[in-house]
Amino acid sequence: MSPAALSNGGSNSHAEHVFYNIIDGKPRGSDTNEQVVDPRTEELLWDVPMASAQDLDDAVDAANRAFKTWRDSTQADRQKVLQDLADCLRANKDVLAHIHAKETGKSIIMASSDVEVAALHFEYYKKITLEDDVQYEDDSVKIIGTYVPIGVLAAISPWNFPLILSSVKIVSALATGNCVLIKPSPFTPYAILKFCELAQAVLPPGIFQALSGGADLGEKMTLHPGIHHISFTGTVAVGQRILQNCAKTMKKVVLELAGNNAAIVCADADLEKVVPSVALGCFFHGGQVCVASKRVYVHESLYDRFMELFVEEAKKFSPANILFSPLSNRANYERAKSFVADCKKNNLDIVAGGDVDADEKGFWLPPTIVAKPPEDSLLVQEEQFAPITPVLTWSDEDDVVARANLDNAGLGASLYTSDLDEARRIAKRLESGSVWINRFERPHFGAYFAGWKLSGFGGELGKHGLYNYCQVQCLHFHK
Repeated sequence: MSPAALSNGGSNSHAEHVFYNIIDGKPRGSDTNEQVVDPRTEELLWDVPMASAQDLDDAVDAANRAFKTWRDSTQADRQKVLQDLADCLRANKDVLAHIHAKETGKSIIMASSDVEVAALHFEYYKKITLEDDVQYEDDSVKIIGTYVPIGVLAAISPWNFPLILSSVKIVSALATGNCVLIKPSPFTPYAILKFCELAQAVLPPGIFQALSGGADLGEKMTLHPGIHHISFTGTVAVGQRILQNCAKTMKKVVLELAGNNAAIVCADADLEKVVPSVALGCFFHGGQVCVASKRVYVHESLYDRFMELFVEEAKKFSPANILFSPLSNRANYERAKSFVADCKKNNLDIVAGGDVDADEKGFWLPPTIVAKPPEDSLLVQEEQFAPITPVLTWSDEDDVVARANLDNAGLGASLYTSDLDEARRIAKRLESGSVWINRFERPHFGAYFAGWKLSGFGGELGKHGLYNYCQVQCLHFHK
């Protein structure tokens, strides 16, 4: 079956902006609709149906029915579905990118890139198989480990990279024989609902469904006895509540949470190369990246020159830059402004940005750089998730490692040095699931991605990530 495609003009163009919950392969409306605000213009976008408790029950029932067959699908069956979904994304790239740009505030180029990366995730996992393996063998017994689907996954996705991060959860579930029910963020529901709607043309009903709703719907998902696994990306506080809820029915859980990530610039760093990379790590998509550089530690011998270059580089990130975005919603915009207000209240040294144009439409906050704030300041201790960067100095390796290793900084870190032995030594001391050497932080679909400490529970991506979407069953063959 070929992927369905919507045109971005002509007689079918009205269908682009009509959205449904997708239950058991069919679109379903709602008596209650809400609208999302375009973060670039503050204009209201389209109606989105809010799912009811009955919608959730119906979707869970459909997923459990579908699981009885899908769990026994062959690897070839699953590979075909994953490729069909990649083709579906590409066939509808223009439509999905337009919707995605409007709801996230991204440029159309960034939104188009997100659609392509989502498609690449499906194609990557088409090649990955969890094979049975021999766990132990002697003269009396041979023990085979097998990897068994869990059941129904509820995926609760965030608003900063809705398509990319949702695709990770969807493909991980389907590749391992699970069924998936996704709830997009209420701030960015449109592209996920539309993708799920279009995907039904190439899928058996019930294996991939979508429901739109707020925190109350997410809460019901985490407590629902017919859901067996939760994958969530979001805040520490919500992640902790999800763990508590899931314990009641012993659901499996994967959480990607806060990343108050440290970037460490060593004394031998080439600043002409390093500064542009650090700036991208801090300001790309307005700093709204889970692994963005949230704190920058520069060796004291380079600090003054680094700051000269960094302030100049920050000027490149404006509304005209396709890689820079407004804050994606008013809640995050107001939170970001509260960080700036706290810096001003405490007389911190704001060397760039810090002011908001009250007459400008959209949730824009200019790149803001704060020089040498105290280590115990709000901006250093808490993840800002905005284009506001504290730049601090260091001279002693033990000291900078200790400062980098906050409890909420276990998701990612970056190191800049020409000495790769030094990079490996420091990286091993950082309490972080991923460390990038001489590059700003960006996850790769081939690498396991997991937060430590308050930054996560379990992980996704890479072949290793699929193990978190399976149960392990050992078969003991006695000779």
